[in-house]
Amino acid sequence: MTAQVHDARVCTLGEGALWHPQRRQLFWFDILENALLSRDETGLRHWLFDETVSAAGWVDDKTLLVASATGLWQFDLRTQQRRLIAPLEQDRTETRPNDGRADPWGGFWISTMGRDAQYEAGAIYRYFKGSLRRLFGQITIPNAICFAPDKSCAYFTDTATQKVMRTQLDSDGWPQGEVSVFLDLTQDGLNPDGAQMDAAGRIWIAMWGAGKVMCFNAQGQLERSISLPAQNVTCPAFGGDNMDTLFVTSSANGLPETSDGKSTQHGMTFAINGVGAGLPEPQVIL
Repeated sequence: MTAQVHDARVCTLGEGALWHPQRRQLFWFDILENALLSRDETGLRHWLFDETVSAAGWVDDKTLLVASATGLWQFDLRTQQRRLIAPLEQDRTETRPNDGRADPWGGFWISTMGRDAQYEAGAIYRYFKGSLRRLFGQITIPNAICFAPDKSCAYFTDTATQKVMRTQLDSDGWPQGEVSVFLDLTQDGLNPDGAQMDAAGRIWIAMWGAGKVMCFNAQGQLERSISLPAQNVTCPAFGGDNMDTLFVTSSANGLPETSDGKSTQHGMTFAINGVGAGLPEPQVIL
């Protein structure tokens, strides 16, 4: 199974892959360039912001909920107008948003981290029914936010620890009980980045620095590993006509543009066809 280039534009730090099920269109971010990217039947699309943006959920066929350094914003794709939904760490200029994803209840989880990855400067929040609540703190590089298809639990990681965590969820989608280690990747030297679940309850994790996406079942057993032609892969998202294409963003930051006289594909966005059955991304309810 081979990864193909979905979009050859080089992202300094590609992240936040989102397949919009109504528009049937992939969106993603270049965090370090303050940009939202996509492509449609008319060609390449590109929206620039005046601050860091990193993740989004879909509200309707014209609107996204976009996470920025100062808040969660309702963003109109046609007019580029935005409206503040909830402020986010507006008093902390040393942090920025990172990984985020909609949950099955119509909420939205968003993480923050230090702009220079300062130790334990980050946190994970949940927006739900009009309010933003802090869930977890003292995280260095928050990633891998995703949700079991049966709504039983959520996953996340602090990439710096090389461990993927799991927390049980109550009937409204709030964490309950103790957080437990789902995967300990320290012995393998792997750095979990973004993640997504498939319909079978398996978790697909982009491994920063390893140039691959790895799939684990609900018991934490490795089922598949797929290599990509970029070293720092960052965030997967299921999409496509049959929801069986895995899109993966990557980062070119700090990596050479050429290797052995050939152009690299670091920072491009990839598509892996026929990997498994994904689920439509939940709609964010404002």
